[in-house]
Amino acid sequence: MAIHEVRFPANLSFGSIGGPERRTEIVTLSNGFEERNSPWVHARRRYDAGMGLRSLDDLAALVAFFEARAGQMHGFRWKDWSDYKSCPPSREPAFDDQEIAQGDGQTVTFALTKTYASGPSRYARPITKPVRGLVRAGVGGDERFFEADYDVDHDRGLITFHEPPEAGAAVTAGYEFDVPVRFDTDRISVSVASFQAGEMPQIPVVEVRI
Repeated sequence: MAIHEVRFPANLSFGSIGGPERRTEIVTLSNGFEERNSPWVHARRRYDAGMGLRSLDDLAALVAFFEARAGQMHGFRWKDWSDYKSCPPSREPAFDDQEIAQGDGQTVTFALTKTYASGPSRYARPITKPVRGLVRAGVGGDERFFEADYDVDHDRGLITFHEPPEAGAAVTAGYEFDVPVRFDTDRISVSVASFQAGEMPQIPVVEVRI
């Protein structure tokens, strides 16, 4: 499936609802205890694009975007307003927001990740769709500079340094990012009368693996 490197209108995704989904398999044993297992290493996010519509012009923009993606056929970028930065929402991304790796003196290409920590537990989420022009990077506590020191693959979430970071040096990054998604339906069903009366169409959107 192709990913169109275009973002769903951010003003429409602002009013959407959604978030991460996990899959957990639970087996209750005869003694009442449970065995739990998750076949997914990474969460999958789901959203409802219909909740952000406020006018007939918004609806027309949604239909145009839907048709240009051929329904479920092609993926696209989605701004999740509840989680789109490497830092807390109130801050601007900095080069040392996230430690993504440690240098070994040979490797030059590193994948962007965002770590979610609570207590002793940590989860590293792959970031595959950073926003162009909003990626910063550092090595060993010092900021490096785009094009002068490194390049960014904005379609896959990779940073490639011109020189390999020295062994043991923390490789860090800060960024804004989108979520790769597709429509989870091949049909939009809405009437103008019901829309004007406040009834929003349900337009499911689901994250895709890259």
